[in-house]
Amino acid sequence: MKKVVIAAVILCAGLAIWAIASYRIDDTVANALKETPVGSPAPAFTLTDTKGKQHNLTDYKGKYVVLEWVNFGCPYVKKHYESGNMQATQKKAVDRGVVWLSVNSSAKWKQGNMSPAAWNEEIADRKLASTAVLLDESGAVGRAYGAKTTPHMYIINPDGVLIYKGAIDDKPTSNKDSIPGARNYVLAALDESMAGKPVSTASTTPYGCSVKYK
Repeated sequence: MKKVVIAAVILCAGLAIWAIASYRIDDTVANALKETPVGSPAPAFTLTDTKGKQHNLTDYKGKYVVLEWVNFGCPYVKKHYESGNMQATQKKAVDRGVVWLSVNSSAKWKQGNMSPAAWNEEIADRKLASTAVLLDESGAVGRAYGAKTTPHMYIINPDGVLIYKGAIDDKPTSNKDSIPGARNYVLAALDESMAGKPVSTASTTPYGCSVKYK
């Protein structure tokens, strides 16, 4: 009996160490990513959405495009979706003709990775207002942009140039109560650029959970 108990304790300890190691690996990968500088051409990509439709960045030349890295298992993502803040931000942008692409780069078997059918259920339940949710299971597109966290936001102007990257707002917490007094960097950047002005805050430090790359 004692041997069984000891074996169980060793197994649990091993699983705990593995979980910690996996978390650290995710962080190491995220911190080692090369970032696309603001002012440079946005990396081209072709991804398939949850409904099987392909999206190529060049399809949206002449339009503003927002990229939002998402993982519904992350408490920081939950903050913005359970409060309705992300959906409201998406709607305000899309209503102005912006293409909003939510991107999931979680690898298979990692947090946030779901089948297209499961994604479509989440999209309906959470009432997303984004143009589409794109699946980047290989992580190639996330790595090309240097996406580190969920959420991590990018704005591409009609000329295909990256004009903003970073956090959605200036309150790096998972507490929903911080949203009412927050500065929404994404909407502010869109307002300025659409008015023909330079983006005053073009780069910020993203906050959230590490992207669960392969």
